[in-house]
Amino acid sequence: MKRLILLLPLAIFLGIAVFLYRGLFLDPAELPSALIGKPLPAFSLPSVDEPGRTFTVADLKGPALVNVWATWCVACKVEHPVLNDLAGRGVTLYGVNYKDDTAAAQKWLKEFHNPYRLNVSDTQGTLGLDLGVYGAPETFLIDKHGVIRHKYVGVIDERVWREQIAALYQGLVDE
Repeated sequence: MKRLILLLPLAIFLGIAVFLYRGLFLDPAELPSALIGKPLPAFSLPSVDEPGRTFTVADLKGPALVNVWATWCVACKVEHPVLNDLAGRGVTLYGVNYKDDTAAAQKWLKEFHNPYRLNVSDTQGTLGLDLGVYGAPETFLIDKHGVIRHKYVGVIDERVWREQIAALYQGLVDE
């Protein structure tokens, strides 16, 4: 009995060590989303670019990338030139300005260019919450029916676009 009590802490330690070791090999960009295969959540939010205009989910026509971004997000600034390039190549992009000041977002887009066909101002984070956003940047790929087909967490750079998203996007365009 004494031996069993002495081995219990070792068994607990080994269990925790195995759990943590497994975590070293997980990809943090692959966060599961319960929304894959479901339509974008309904919303009615103001435009970043056109004060007084309101957008709804019906305004987002796919296939498209819905990019959650913010001026306070350092990674978004890294990602932004790639988004401008993708927009120049004909990729449809919609923006969700997440928990941000609209005036700051307008200034930022003027300075760094605006790749978005439309840009929703989600100052309270309600749409982000409905999308299950952990932070910015996060990008959702939607099909022509507005159904979420893929979610990517993190910066979309050329490698990510080429290796993970481009074929999925093109497949939806070709449908």
